[in-house]
Amino acid sequence: MGRTAVMRGLRATAHRFRVPLDHADRHSPTIEVFAREYSSLDHSDDDVAALPWLLFLQGGPGGRGVRATQLSGWMKAAAREFRILMLDQRGTGLSTPADAATLGSLPSAEAQAEYLTHFRADSIVADAELIRERLGIGRWTVFGQSYGGFCTLTYLSLAPQGIERALITGGLAPLSGRPDEVYRATFARVEERNDEYFAMYPEDRELVTRIARHLDGVEEYLPGGERLTARRFQMVGSFLGGNTRIHGLHYLLEDAFIRTAYGPRLSAAFLEQVHAVVSRASQPLYALLHESIYCQGFASSWSAQRVLGEYPQFREDAGQVLLTGEMVYPWYFEEDPALRPLRAVADILADKDDWGPLYDTDVLVTNTVPVAAAVYRHDIYVDRDLSLTTTAAVRNLEVWETDEFHHDGIADDGEAIFDRLLSMTRR
Repeated sequence: MGRTAVMRGLRATAHRFRVPLDHADRHSPTIEVFAREYSSLDHSDDDVAALPWLLFLQGGPGGRGVRATQLSGWMKAAAREFRILMLDQRGTGLSTPADAATLGSLPSAEAQAEYLTHFRADSIVADAELIRERLGIGRWTVFGQSYGGFCTLTYLSLAPQGIERALITGGLAPLSGRPDEVYRATFARVEERNDEYFAMYPEDRELVTRIARHLDGVEEYLPGGERLTARRFQMVGSFLGGNTRIHGLHYLLEDAFIRTAYGPRLSAAFLEQVHAVVSRASQPLYALLHESIYCQGFASSWSAQRVLGEYPQFREDAGQVLLTGEMVYPWYFEEDPALRPLRAVADILADKDDWGPLYDTDVLVTNTVPVAAAVYRHDIYVDRDLSLTTTAAVRNLEVWETDEFHHDGIADDGEAIFDRLLSMTRR
């Protein structure tokens, strides 16, 4: 256990754990996994020691744990009766990093790919179980947001004995099937969300296409030094996945053009903001592993790129340019400087056809752990219909389906969402 810091209304304690890179190999080298414990100052030290634990699994893949400076949203609700353990999933945050710099120490792209096979949900769950045992916890509540919900389903498959209850928001993964099915649903929902956005801000319909055509003919450079292309600009569609973030997209676009002696150019403020959205420098695992989170015994073969051929309206040269969602394309590894050194390993991972299982449907169909899940009807990242198919395959799972929130619901009203899901598991 590390040092405890006291902030506004909370105490935060650092924990570091050595875990095997490969939990199935007793001779495996080890890596470090970092976690931070949060508790409310409304509880005394003695009271905190008696509280049950809640493990939070962040979205991603490749997202580090929340760095809280005060208790708000879902954490405020949870800290009333839990000690919260915020995990930096392996390869992220203060855990042993997995990026171009560290992977470069391995002898080949094949060795890098083999290393990264141990960074999926099954390994994250094995880390969590080891941590639970080392902290002397009997069972804990597991709360998974987005990809963290995928990990929670894996946890329920592989080690349900460690879970008291499970809460999932925007993260009921398909238990079987290929990622092509996921991306077909995703493209359709993202197109609907584009339509909604341009109905809200009709002036941005022409502006988005104007920016794309400008980028075709004028060299504009991001702060990282690389040229911004129309297809990379389309990635700002990530704003479409939020209740309030969607309006942030309008604020981004209104900064786009400035007048210069040489004609219209994209403003430095706009380029800075776009760079913050499209760069994967802080989250390379997202690009490397995103399609693999759907793979069990087959290759993704760059699924989103292939399925894009069925949706030509999303091409960067379409007459009216649409913005994209969380799809990952092979050209990311050409245009993002943080990803260029990883192109070879990305191709190997895309071709890998022997991924192990992530879910045990026999265990899930007989599950006895109370599970409550929020399914967002218009979620552009985790499809509602695929989520409801999973619901039918997991015993003891109660769903709250709502059109009140989008994928980032817990950022909008996390306190109410958490309280509702927790109460559902206590019925």
